[in-house]
Amino acid sequence: MEKKNNQGKLIIIGGREDRKEAKEILSVVAKAVGSGKLCVVTVASEDGDHMWDIYRKIFNDLGVMTLTHLDVIHRTESIDKKAFAAVKDADAIFFTGGDQLKITSEIGGTIIQDRIMEIYQKGGVIAGTSAGASVMGEIMMIAGASDASYRIGSGVVMSPGLGFATKMIIDQHFAERGRIGRLIGTVAHNPKYLGIGIDENTAIILQDRIHFEVIGSGAVYVLDAHEAHGCNVSEADFDSVLSIFNVRLSVLTNGNCYDIALKKAFNNKELLI
Repeated sequence: MEKKNNQGKLIIIGGREDRKEAKEILSVVAKAVGSGKLCVVTVASEDGDHMWDIYRKIFNDLGVMTLTHLDVIHRTESIDKKAFAAVKDADAIFFTGGDQLKITSEIGGTIIQDRIMEIYQKGGVIAGTSAGASVMGEIMMIAGASDASYRIGSGVVMSPGLGFATKMIIDQHFAERGRIGRLIGTVAHNPKYLGIGIDENTAIILQDRIHFEVIGSGAVYVLDAHEAHGCNVSEADFDSVLSIFNVRLSVLTNGNCYDIALKKAFNNKELLI
C-alpha cells in the first residue's frame, strides 16, 4: 500500500453495506488497502469470530491477501502482546458493527489505540461500518431515541470517540432509522461540530481531514449549526421539544463532496455549489 507523509484515509460506512453483489464500498476499502495488511477489528460485535469469517472471505475475494483479526472481550487483553500483534504490522484497519462503546471502553487509551492512530497518522487506511463509523469522531452517540423530534433531556448520550474524524459527530443507519431529530439535538448541544448522518450502503471517504466524498446508494446529511441561534437547550423545561434556528442542511449523494473547513458542498471535486 502506498504510504503518505500525513494523515491517511478514513472510509466511514453507514452500515449494511452490500456484502453479496457489487460490494462497491468494500471494493473501495480493498483498493485502498492494496497489497498492505488489513486488520479486521470485531470488538464491537457480539460474535466476533463470525464477523471475522464474513469479512475475511469478502476481502480475500476482493484481493486483500494479508489479514489479521483483533477481538478483545476484556480490557486487560488490550495490553496483551498477543492482541497487539494483530495491529503491530498492519497498514489498515476495518472496524465492524455492533456497539461502539465496546470499542472505546475495551481499546481506548491502550497501546492498541495508539498503534491504530499511528497507522492513520502515517498515511494508512481506517475504515468502519455502523458502530465502527460512529466511533471515528472525537465524540459519539451511544444512545438516543430515533424517529421522533428531539426533546430536551430525551436521553441522547454522548461519549468520547477515537478521534480520527475531527470536527464531526457521525450517526449511521440514518434515514432508515429516522435519526434526523437526534442528530439535530446533538449539534444543538455541540454546535462546533458538524453532524454527519450516513445512510445504509453509503460511505464518506475522508482524506487528510480536509474534505470528503460520498459513495454508495444512499445519502449523507450534513448539519452545520455554527451560525445557529434561538436554541432552547439550556432554558427549556425537561421534555420540551427542541427549538433551534438557522441550522444549515446539505444532502449529498454518490460523487458529491464536502469541504469541512469551508463548510461547503460540491457536486464534484471541482465545482462548488
